[in-house]
Amino acid sequence: MPSKVLNSNSPRSVIHLDLDAFFAAVEQNDCPELRGQPVLVGGNRERGVVCACSYEARRYGIHSAMPMAQALRLCPAAKVLPVRMKRYRELSAQVFGIFSRFTDRIEPLSIDEAFLDVSGCERLFGQATTIASRIRKEVRAETGLTVSAGVAPNKFLAKLASDFGKPDGLVEVRPEAIDEFLLPLPLSRLHGVGEVTVGKLRKLGLRTVADLRQLSRSSLSTMLGAQGEHLYLLARGEDDRPVETTSAIKSVGHEETFSSDLWKMNDLHKELLDLCERVAARLRRHGLTGRCITLKVKYSDFVTVTRGRTIATGMDNAMMMYREGLSLLEKTEAGRRPVRLLGISLSLLEEEGSRQADLFEEERRRRQSALDRAVDGIRERFGAYGVRRGALVELPRSGDEEGGDTGQ
Repeated sequence: MPSKVLNSNSPRSVIHLDLDAFFAAVEQNDCPELRGQPVLVGGNRERGVVCACSYEARRYGIHSAMPMAQALRLCPAAKVLPVRMKRYRELSAQVFGIFSRFTDRIEPLSIDEAFLDVSGCERLFGQATTIASRIRKEVRAETGLTVSAGVAPNKFLAKLASDFGKPDGLVEVRPEAIDEFLLPLPLSRLHGVGEVTVGKLRKLGLRTVADLRQLSRSSLSTMLGAQGEHLYLLARGEDDRPVETTSAIKSVGHEETFSSDLWKMNDLHKELLDLCERVAARLRRHGLTGRCITLKVKYSDFVTVTRGRTIATGMDNAMMMYREGLSLLEKTEAGRRPVRLLGISLSLLEEEGSRQADLFEEERRRRQSALDRAVDGIRERFGAYGVRRGALVELPRSGDEEGGDTGQ
């Protein structure tokens, strides 16, 4: 797709880069026979969810987070492949290494997406569009993957621009062309405007950014509160957020979609313990503890509920998480309604040992930490199942695809 310029130099030059259909593109790149075919990456055919799909699959109305069974009804010929997170992370690291050749001001948004601030890099590499073009060419040459890019004076506009460039395109929004680019857009394109807000605005006869621009700041604030203030600025293309070069992990979690719905509480308890083991190990690997625990339950009819609580002291031990998780599970309808998916996550993260405990608590934690580190060492040497609690021996050895650490 050729580059487009929507008609100087801006005080800031921000590039948003987004790998196109990343998981599916990796599979097509690694297996050339899949190129041009509808590819679905995710869980199993009966019970799984689409994690990613190729552009060929999207033509059938398939999208990520869709139940796999529904996606296959739309496109029975689609190729279904498991998630290979290790491979995706390997390529992501390679791509981000290419980004770092041009600037050290990189804000990762996910495994396949980032903002780059290239202000002041013109002498070395040329204008922002030149840098974006070079990055795209080097990513393609070295990995075989395509990346879409948006260039603009701020993050909001750069993200919008890259969306317009997909797939495999480059769009620039220059400062003098912001209104030309922004005003015709439907309100649903603005970040933070969901279906409910769009519905409210449509009742007022507002459908485009140009319509929204007619309302005063006070009117929008009265109508929508803090979101109204946010929309007032976005309707003018204003966004003063800097590109954050350090993206701290905000939460650590894991979830599992079961091959068949679970009714029995004993089975759910075992699955919950297994999830807690995975999350605890990941927390310790990062040297973190979490104070806010959140349980996610998805029933067989796809209705999803979450329950959570915040404790005074951070935890990175599976049994502590398990006890908290059990109390949260009791606040759901698990056991009375079939459960399709279970998940656990920790947020309000802190560095391990950042809070002072009392003497007896500190000694207990020290012993527990020593035991956890010993278990982690065995698993590192012999794999995730090198040592396992007796209660979990009968559980199938599922992968780590649905776990994650996020900075968003």
